[in-house]
Amino acid sequence: MPLALLKYGLSSEYPAEVDIPAPRELKKHYDVVIIGGGGHGLAIAYYLAKYHGITNVAVLEKGYLAGGNTARNTAVIRSNYLTSKGVRFYSESVKLFQNLSNEFDFNIMYSERGQLTLAHTDSTVRAFRQRAEVNKHFGGRTEMIDRQQIKELVPTLNLDPGNLPVLAGLWHIDGATARHDAVAWGYAKEAAKRGVEIHQMTEVEDLVIAEGRITAVKTNRGTVGCGCAVQAVAGHSSLLAQKAGFRLPVVSYPLQAMVTQPVKPFLDPLVSSSALHCYVQQTSRGEVVFGGGSDPYPLYNTRSTLDLKESLIAHGIEMFPFLAKARLMRQWAGITDMTPDYSPIMGASPVKNYYLDAGWGTWGFKATPICGKTMAELVASGGKTPELIAPFQLERFARFQQVNEMGATAASH
Repeated sequence: MPLALLKYGLSSEYPAEVDIPAPRELKKHYDVVIIGGGGHGLAIAYYLAKYHGITNVAVLEKGYLAGGNTARNTAVIRSNYLTSKGVRFYSESVKLFQNLSNEFDFNIMYSERGQLTLAHTDSTVRAFRQRAEVNKHFGGRTEMIDRQQIKELVPTLNLDPGNLPVLAGLWHIDGATARHDAVAWGYAKEAAKRGVEIHQMTEVEDLVIAEGRITAVKTNRGTVGCGCAVQAVAGHSSLLAQKAGFRLPVVSYPLQAMVTQPVKPFLDPLVSSSALHCYVQQTSRGEVVFGGGSDPYPLYNTRSTLDLKESLIAHGIEMFPFLAKARLMRQWAGITDMTPDYSPIMGASPVKNYYLDAGWGTWGFKATPICGKTMAELVASGGKTPELIAPFQLERFARFQQVNEMGATAASH
C-alpha cells in the first residue's frame, strides 16, 4: 500500500468531506417517507427535492446505505428490450446515466462498452432482428451482426461453445456499466445537500393504514407520520406490501454472481448467452464477472451455492476456455422480485397515497435514474401517473395488459 494512502486513511482529516449529515432523531411527520435506501429510493428523494421542491422527506433504510440489491448487482446498463414500452423507458434511463457524473460532480465511472448477446438458433436470430428494429425505432443503437463481425469484436470468444455454434449476435452499442455504489452515493449526497433526511439502521416494522390511506410508518426508532409513502425495497417488495394489506404478483428468487481475481484486459464488450444461461464482463480493474439465471426456487436468502458456482463457471469457460486457469475471488447473491411478465411495477397501490416501486427482478439498477425521476413526478403530482410508466402500473394484471419482457433478459430466468 502506498505510504501516502496509508497516511491519508489514518489522518484526522479523513474523510475529506462529509457528504451525508450524521444521524439525527426522526421528526414526528414528513411530507414523504421513502422506504428503502438503495439506488431507487435515493433517486426518488433527489428528484423530489431538485425538480419539485419537496424536501421534507425521510429515506428509511434498515441496514446501511445501498447495502441491499444495489450492492449486489453486476452494474449493467442497457435498453435493448423487447417491447416498445420497455425500450422507451430504459432508453431514457441510459440518457440520464450518461450525464450523472456531471450532475453529481461525482464520478460514477460510467463506461460505454456495448453489449453483445449471442444467438445460437434460427429462432433466436429472428427474435433478435425484431428487437433490433424496435430499438432503432425508439432511438437506441442496436443492430444484428454476423459470425465474422463477432470474431472481430471479441477475438477471444469461442464461437462454438457447448455444441451450440454462434450464428449471429445482437450488438447493443449503448450497453454500458457504472459503479453501482457510486450511483447510490451520488444521489444520496445531492439529496442530503437539498435537505432530505437519510436514516440508516432504521427498519420499518409496520404501516399504519386508516380509512384506506397510509398515515404513519412504524420503525424500530419510533413512529413517524407521513403525507404519503413510497416503497422501494427490492427483494422484499411482497413482504412490505403485505404490511399494507394487499398482495403483489411477485415471487422472489436468489440471483447469484461471482468474480475472478484481476487478469490482463481481454474483453471490452459485455457478452451474454441466454442459451448457456451466462453472461461475462471484465471490470476496469481486470476482474472477470460471471452472472447467470436465478436460482430455480423461491427464497429470501443471499447465500452462495456450490451447484450454481459449478454450472455458471462451466458455461463461462465454454465461452472463454482460457479462463479455466483464473482464480475465483468471491461469490454473492441478491434477491430478485420477479413478476409474471418480467416487467416492474410502478405507480399507485390499493392504499391511498402509498406508491409502489417494485418487481424489478434483474433489471433494477439500469432503471435507477428514470425510475427516480418518474416516481418523483408521480408523488409530487399527488398520484397522476407519468405517461412513461403508465404501462407498468399494478392494475395491468387485472386488465390482462402485461408488458412481456421475458425474452429480453441477458441470461434466462
